[in-house]
Amino acid sequence: MSRIERDSLPSPVRREVGGSAITPVDALIVVDMQSASVSGENAVPDASRLLDRTTQLLDRAREAGAVVVHLQNDGPPGADDEPDTPGWELYLAVEPGPREHVIRKPRDDGFDATSLGQILIAGGVRSVAICGVMSEMCVYATARTALARGYRVVLPYDAHGTYTIPAVPGVSEEIPAHVVSRVAAWSLGDQPENTIPTTAVTFTS
Repeated sequence: MSRIERDSLPSPVRREVGGSAITPVDALIVVDMQSASVSGENAVPDASRLLDRTTQLLDRAREAGAVVVHLQNDGPPGADDEPDTPGWELYLAVEPGPREHVIRKPRDDGFDATSLGQILIAGGVRSVAICGVMSEMCVYATARTALARGYRVVLPYDAHGTYTIPAVPGVSEEIPAHVVSRVAAWSLGDQPENTIPTTAVTFTS
């Protein structure tokens, strides 16, 4: 399906969620929810919250029959997410099928040198919800390209995370992880719906 054909599809019905009119999205992109980042002593801060919110989104997307894409980063040799190491494994269970996919990626941007773009077009997707790690790197890069390709992007503020940036003398004090995540979302501009909670995100097939 071409982008013109995708844009000609009828718009989904807006639903009232938590008092706000939220238009359902067509697909969920789960970014790098791998064991090294969300479990163990090196997990991102508040990883349990991130896992809970991501699970909520997955359950809702599957129930609606929406497209689901799990991105899995292939880190360099020696990295926590080096392929075929325990830290590289996806932490949350995948339900493979015609509407749920796993895509390995070599760089931050989930669209770069992967089949993500083709999968979204084939699925008739016009809007995506994005969650996962890390906010200022792979989540940001994937969301930015999605926006550049004309997709509506929903980035629930409580469903992506990252690490605290350590202090550098003479440069800055320590920057808490939640601040890093907020700045990453803000830097995408005013297009993404990035100040809504996970509970407000709904899906359509």
